[in-house]
Amino acid sequence: MSALSEKITSGNRRAIAKAITLIESSRPDHQEDAEQLLSELLPHTGNTIRLGMTGIPGVGKSTFIEAFGKMLTGQGLRVAVLAVDPSSQISGGSILGDKTRMEELARDDMAFIRPTPSKGILGGIARYTRGAMMVLEAAGYDVIIVETVGVGQSEVAVADLVDMFLLLLSPGGGDELQGIKRGIMEIADLVIVNKADGDFKSAAKIAASNCKNALHLMRPKSPDWSVDVLETSALNATGLEEVWQNIQSFKNTMLKNDEFEARREAQNIAAIWSELNELLTDQIKAQKSEETTALENAVKNKEITPLAAAKELLASVLAK
Repeated sequence: MSALSEKITSGNRRAIAKAITLIESSRPDHQEDAEQLLSELLPHTGNTIRLGMTGIPGVGKSTFIEAFGKMLTGQGLRVAVLAVDPSSQISGGSILGDKTRMEELARDDMAFIRPTPSKGILGGIARYTRGAMMVLEAAGYDVIIVETVGVGQSEVAVADLVDMFLLLLSPGGGDELQGIKRGIMEIADLVIVNKADGDFKSAAKIAASNCKNALHLMRPKSPDWSVDVLETSALNATGLEEVWQNIQSFKNTMLKNDEFEARREAQNIAAIWSELNELLTDQIKAQKSEETTALENAVKNKEITPLAAAKELLASVLAK
């Protein structure tokens, strides 16, 4: 792992890909290696800006990320994209198509795109995305973008991973705004109305105006930051510089008021409990006993509630 760590910190792309694959593996021996690797990389992490991006399917997230990423690499910045794809609850498979949707950025030596399956985790955020971000930070990437599956209440989970949360809207305006959960709007640090070009230009202005009015009715996420609504066209590469300026302004404001590190510290604490929950669940499933089967049957037969069964199972695990 020490040799792999050295290759990662030197920016070796094959080593980065190998490390992320190791982190995503469910094999116990791979998980142990991944834990050791991340411990070695930990001192090299934290020097980046982590962006979360979401929006309903069809809003143009991949097109926007490609145009935005190309603009940043053109300025000499290294950009990494973790595109979380939905996993099938039946087969466990996922589409993993973002490299085909971002062909130009995928060929850029200054960029690294990694499609990763959500593996059924709530909110479409892969359980191992945090580890992948650490690898990319240690490799020296300046900007990491986590593209989530879509818009829903569960998408709030992305806030536990990133520094700034971006919400993309299309010029659909009112109808789309009505369909977006309030929780998503409340955690947005920047709202972007994409596809503001051609026949949609006037519709984009109306959508932006409607969104600004909606934001005025909500309690600010931070007392030091006013959420802006910007219009962009990924197709024409317009408005992208304004988005980057807003991101830099956000980071500077948060750093000035000591909120940047405070947010990251809170996320790290939350990660402890998130990981503990996953580890307990994995351990119980891996060591399925007669007691577990008996409790499952009792729930099936309506002899006990799921909550009561879960409490009995937890008590049994803690007693060992």
